[in-house]
Amino acid sequence: MKTLRLMYRGEQEFDFPKMWRAALAGSALLVLVSIGSLAVRGLNLGIEFEGGTSWEVIAPGASVADAREALVGTGAAAAKIQVVGGDSIRARADLDGAEAIAEVTAALAELGDTDTTDVNVTTVGPSWGNQITEKARNALLWFFVIVAGYIAIRLEWKMAVGALVAVTHDIIVSVGIYSLFQYEVTPATVIAFLTIMGYSLYDTIVVYDKVREISGRLSGTGRYTYNEMMNLALNQVLMRSINTSITSMLPVASMLIIGSVFLGALTLQEFAVALLIGILVGSYSSIFVASSMVAFMKSREEANVAVMRKIASRGLDGEGTRSVAAEDLSLTTTTRRPTADRPRPGSAPPRPRKKKKKR
Repeated sequence: MKTLRLMYRGEQEFDFPKMWRAALAGSALLVLVSIGSLAVRGLNLGIEFEGGTSWEVIAPGASVADAREALVGTGAAAAKIQVVGGDSIRARADLDGAEAIAEVTAALAELGDTDTTDVNVTTVGPSWGNQITEKARNALLWFFVIVAGYIAIRLEWKMAVGALVAVTHDIIVSVGIYSLFQYEVTPATVIAFLTIMGYSLYDTIVVYDKVREISGRLSGTGRYTYNEMMNLALNQVLMRSINTSITSMLPVASMLIIGSVFLGALTLQEFAVALLIGILVGSYSSIFVASSMVAFMKSREEANVAVMRKIASRGLDGEGTRSVAAEDLSLTTTTRRPTADRPRPGSAPPRPRKKKKKR
């Protein structure tokens, strides 16, 4: 409870630089697993990307094996089949001709003991799938260009590099989880990925803005390394990041539960799963990946190297383990200084000046 109270006041003293090495090793492992899964298993792309025909029918109690047996003798014997929503069968195949599509529709209607009009059939041409894929790729590229330019102008180019590395990490890990568990990738998933990239960048910029404010006030003292100033910034924004993540996850979790369990809305489920994964990965990367990348680059600047040597010459630890002194900590908080026409709180108002008599 004491740690939680300190976190809410931003007064805890976690040593993030000491955690960076283990965190980056874990991130590297996640990225390698994700790339390996993408290379071996690939992505379970939705019909919007691959094209073809998709059938969906409510068939309580039917399994994938039952559906495949029902499709034997049709042109969709090798179709991709999955159970969705607990009681629906979804099959997808690339068929030519209305007769072949009608044959599969009749077989699935018989499986679900229903009429052919109750079978949901969707046909997408390959050109449509290629167009959707191209637009998604272009949106991602423009996103990177605009974000990199904004952060480089608003903050500095090293922070833009750190932010892009963190976002790339988030995309690879999120897509890798989709590949590992073979979740279907739909246009709703792509929209969710773009959304979580924006969320991850927001959290990262909050950290960067704080460390820029702190370094602007403490760097002049010459007593702290950049790692120590980054560590102070992370400690001060940690609770804000946690609160933002929790308040973001609650509606997404509600959407996931309500959409998948009560409403059976698969689009909501696909969107919510991507958002939930992205929020978790994005919160982690803004604290550990983005901050460590910037600290690594900034620590090698000539001014920061000189400070590290000065601290080392005094026999002090310059690896981010020292606490900021109380008199210097007060410099990192913005206070409104009373001016001549704004008296201090609780002080008596100034006496009015007497007008001099004209002679």
